[in-house]
Amino acid sequence: MHVHRFTLAAAFCLMATLAEAAGFRFITVPAEAGFPGFQAAVWSPCREPAGEVKLRAITLPATQNCAVSGEKLPLIVISHGYGGGFVGHHDTAEVLADGGFVVVALDHPVDAGGGDMSRADTLAALTERPADVTRLIDYMLTAWSDHAKLDGDHIGFFGFSRGGYTGLVVAGANPDLRKAIALCPENSPKPSCAELRRNEISAQPFVHDQRVKALVIADPAFGPLFDREALKDVTIPIQLWASALSAEDKTGGEVTLDYVSVIERNLPVRPDYHLVSGAGHYAFLPPCTPGLAKKRPDVCTDRPGFDRVAFHAQFNTATLAFFRKHLVKAGQ
Repeated sequence: MHVHRFTLAAAFCLMATLAEAAGFRFITVPAEAGFPGFQAAVWSPCREPAGEVKLRAITLPATQNCAVSGEKLPLIVISHGYGGGFVGHHDTAEVLADGGFVVVALDHPVDAGGGDMSRADTLAALTERPADVTRLIDYMLTAWSDHAKLDGDHIGFFGFSRGGYTGLVVAGANPDLRKAIALCPENSPKPSCAELRRNEISAQPFVHDQRVKALVIADPAFGPLFDREALKDVTIPIQLWASALSAEDKTGGEVTLDYVSVIERNLPVRPDYHLVSGAGHYAFLPPCTPGLAKKRPDVCTDRPGFDRVAFHAQFNTATLAFFRKHLVKAGQ
């Protein structure tokens, strides 16, 4: 196990070289046979002065509907965790867009917090999420209004919690869903546990997408499902982040440091691994506004001595550097 640390001075130095503001717009991926439509948000390089985009619960430092600046731009897909949504990693999206990437973050229909959560605790969440990512990439490369500005040969993925699970599957993993029974305490009321006890496991193969060439994943969920056999085909570069204190948070038993360590050990190619001391699971979400902190202290409150603002400066800088290394052509 190895741990990388980045100085705050270096983080701010790199961030100071980025553009003034990210462009921002909404898109809708239409429904298709057997799959519902979903909403997503796109951040993109922008040359206009910084603006503000006011959403229902947050104001983003972005410029709405700004013309996309650049050509042959690499694309990053962002996948949220349980009950999350497309703005759940907005600060990371902003840094990546200011750094020359087009970033698209989706609301997964099965378990986005602003939508229908009735199936969020079923096995469908584990099988449908990767298919959402492929549909989103298809849309961005063919139907998005600025698809001609994208470089379809340079696509990356960022995922948190269930989004980390999703990224591994997209990259080629075939998790053994039968092993999810280990996450079911006796008499668990979760529908997924009932499905497992009845052996109601989909026979459909997982959806993989070879267009994704690099992953950044933080506290990926469902570690026990990923043995060496399940991960044998995941050979693209991966930056893997783990919170040291994830087990103390309410993750429904889906994420612990031990589970993330299982994934780290079983990957066939050694990842760029970062263990974040003093961090809980939700430290990977952006620093909260005062209003959100009052509503969701469970998500917004960090351990004594842990500075989420300082950490995100380091985290976002490391994420940007990783994607630049693996997705940006020499000379760009």
